[in-house]
Amino acid sequence: MPKTSEMRESKFLKQGDIGKAVLWTVHSVEKVNVAKEGAEPEYKWAMNLDESDKPLVLNSTNIQLCERVFGSDDTDDWTKKKIVLYVDPNISYQGKVVGGIRVRAPKAGSVPPPTPPPAPVAELTDDDIPF
Repeated sequence: MPKTSEMRESKFLKQGDIGKAVLWTVHSVEKVNVAKEGAEPEYKWAMNLDESDKPLVLNSTNIQLCERVFGSDDTDDWTKKKIVLYVDPNISYQGKVVGGIRVRAPKAGSVPPPTPPPAPVAELTDDDIPF
């Protein structure tokens, strides 16, 4: 039998979509309409992820955490970078503890360092060739 949380469809990531902490790759950040169908449009910032067809709507706390994780307030610098999404059961909303999605940096060593550019090739002269 399904759980009631599985019966509520959402076009955005929710706690039930996350499960345990998972490493995700940022694809882009854009403004999206979060209003229910037929309601007045309400736009919020959302992070699109390579591993999901649902974006993560960004609240003020997660925006600030992303700035720290990525070391930049320019969201163009966030693309193609890894981030961990996890469920924090202690998040409050309207005076009630309801839990929610939080972001954090990957643990050290869990993300391979970027591949260094190839070393420049020195120009060879005839004197450098032994044959």
